[in-house]
Amino acid sequence: MAAERVYFVTYDIADPKRWKKVFKTMKGYGYWLQLSVFQCRLTARRRSEMAADLEELIKPSEDHVLIVDVGLADRVSPRVESLGKTYAAPTRRALIV
Repeated sequence: MAAERVYFVTYDIADPKRWKKVFKTMKGYGYWLQLSVFQCRLTARRRSEMAADLEELIKPSEDHVLIVDVGLADRVSPRVESLGKTYAAPTRRALIV
């Protein structure tokens, strides 16, 4: 099995229609944490697919996407400090397709 890494993906999309498309795309790659922030657990191949999908959706002169590599998924456990609303860490569950 290919090694998975943890990524935080955050984006600033200028156009609401593009933002909605990016949001829907990201829901297929990770867990929604906040308005424009996702936590993803991806293999190198899935990470490349995600970046390619995002590049097709954004307008580089107006939009900005950050993909932060946190490290190997089986070796990291992101520690999150939450101020304000309650934060619940994403949990992995099996999905049978």
